[in-house]
Amino acid sequence: MSRFLALTGSADFEQGLALALDSAHEFQVLSAGCADGTPADVLSRNVGGPVDVLVIGPDVLTEHWLRLANGLDAGYPEIVVVLAAPSNTELTLAALRSGIRDVIDPGGDLSQLSLALERASMTAKGRKHAGSDDSHQAQSRGRVISVMSPKGGVGKTTVSTNLAVGLAKTAPMGAVIVDLDLQFGDVASGLGLEPNYTINDAVSGAASSDTMVLKAFLTPHPSGAYAMCAPLRPADADLIKPAQVATLINQLSLEFPYVILDTSPGLGDVVLAVLELATDGVWVCGMDIPSIRGLNHGLDVLRQLDLLPPSNTLVLNFADKRSGLTVKDVEATVGLPVGVVLPQSRAVPFSTNAGIPMLQSGRRDPVGKGLKALVEKMAAGSMQVESKNSRRRVAVS
Repeated sequence: MSRFLALTGSADFEQGLALALDSAHEFQVLSAGCADGTPADVLSRNVGGPVDVLVIGPDVLTEHWLRLANGLDAGYPEIVVVLAAPSNTELTLAALRSGIRDVIDPGGDLSQLSLALERASMTAKGRKHAGSDDSHQAQSRGRVISVMSPKGGVGKTTVSTNLAVGLAKTAPMGAVIVDLDLQFGDVASGLGLEPNYTINDAVSGAASSDTMVLKAFLTPHPSGAYAMCAPLRPADADLIKPAQVATLINQLSLEFPYVILDTSPGLGDVVLAVLELATDGVWVCGMDIPSIRGLNHGLDVLRQLDLLPPSNTLVLNFADKRSGLTVKDVEATVGLPVGVVLPQSRAVPFSTNAGIPMLQSGRRDPVGKGLKALVEKMAAGSMQVESKNSRRRVAVS
């Protein structure tokens, strides 16, 4: 049983709440004007047991519920707050940032209202359980697949987006791709998406502590995958800290079987932070001396720092027998076996420009065959995330 406290002066909305809540829940209504008080003032008017869910009615002034929600988020995080208001992008974003769990349409279907309230009740129970659980039992985590290369222009985003699409086919709604090239990421373009929210929205406010809020910032893809896209402006990347990214990846790994990270070139602070959580490393390398040499140096650094993921796969991109190099030459230099070979193909730039990954279009091509092999390799078996908290994070230029 959960206890609901509603702030509203609307008789119609109050009646809807009464119908949406079954007899298993307690329910009390206060006037909309009470929202102008502090959280302590509001809760002092509660008659009964501790409040689990606070419902803010559609007649409460915006400045009142914003101030109240922020106060509750800071002082009473165990209470779930639900807002009834006509949904629009700006209002929803402001609500989620203030700590509100859900925004519901006050004029919507009664069954939808009932479902939203039940979700809020379950979330409240989960928060209280988490707060009182002293055992800190390890939760099952998904695989965190970090797609990396010290050099740019080797096809990381092509590999990442196709990996996400392919894994989403094996685990519907179970794959999420995160664009960690925070300044110039192209995951949205590669997937043909126009995101309403980006990683900036996800690493602050309520999303940083409530996974259900975090999911609201993900952009769905027709394949069944989800995307967390890079900031729309390069300057916004400076607002994101490595620790925030690590928290984000940790949250997603608890909700999705597969978390694919499309990292920026090099070994910056963000890349090193996520390597602490990575179960799999997919290293993308071109068939040229600068790419191979750069990868070799990068792997040497990570070996010294003990930051190589438990499982590593080398993807040799733009493979061409006429380059003067062989697969064995690459393996001998970097010290890793080549797991997947992707040949030169005119279909790849066409796919990139169209925003339709090869594995989404289903086009027959040797590159598509190689990408399928990579998906099968990642989908095979399961792996527990190793604890790497003892490893030192070092900034590498």
